Amino acid sequence: MTGPDKNTPFPLNGYNNLCFLKNIVTNPNIIVGNYTYYDDFDDVYNFEKNVKYHFDFIGDKLIIGKFCQIASGAKFIMNGGNHLTESFSAFPFAIFGNGWQKAMDGKTYPTKGNTIIGNDVWIGHNATIMPGVTIGDGAIIATNATVTKDVAPYTIVGGNPAKEVKKRFSNEVIELLLQVEWWNWDVAKITKNLHTLTSANFDELKKIV
Repeated sequence: MTGPDKNTPFPLNGYNNLCFLKNIVTNPNIIVGNYTYYDDFDDVYNFEKNVKYHFDFIGDKLIIGKFCQIASGAKFIMNGGNHLTESFSAFPFAIFGNGWQKAMDGKTYPTKGNTIIGNDVWIGHNATIMPGVTIGDGAIIATNATVTKDVAPYTIVGGNPAKEVKKRFSNEVIELLLQVEWWNWDVAKITKNLHTLTSANFDELKKIV
C-alpha cells in the first residue's frame, strides 16, 4: 500500500468537492504542502477567493503545511486589508489617485508578515485567520473562530477572538509529536503506522520513533 497520490487534484473517486489543495492553487504566494485537503460545499476553486486582500504588490505569503484539513468557508485575511490605524483617518486616500496618491508619501500601510499554518492543522467551517498569524502543528481551529493571535501547537481554539479551549495532549506527548514530525516521514512509514497515528497510545508512538 502506497497511500493516495499526493499529486491528484481529487483523491475521492466521483467526488469533486474535496481536493488535495496544492494541485489546484495557482497563486505563487500560496504555498501548500502534500496531502493538505480543502472541502467546499460548492466548488473547491473557491479557495483562492477566500484568501482575501491578497495583492501581488504586497508580496505576503500564505504558507500551509502538510496533512492539513480545511473546511468549507474557511477564510484567510491577508495584509492588503490593513489600513492606517494610528493616523487621524483610516481612509485609504492614496488608492484613488487623482492627487490623493501623495497621501502615502513617506508612509506605508501596516503589514504583519506571512500567514503560516503548520502541519496536521484542522481549520473548521467558516473559521477566519487574520494576517500574520502562525498556527502551530496539530492545532484545531473551531467552527466560526476568528484567529487574531498565534496558536500554539496541538491547541484547540474557538470564539471571536479565538481563545484557547484546551491542549489536545499533555506536554510530554506534544513534545514527542513535535520531535517526531510524522508528516515528514516517507509515505511507506506513514502507511505502516496508520494504526498508531489514529490512536492516542503514547507507548506505541514511542516505539516507532
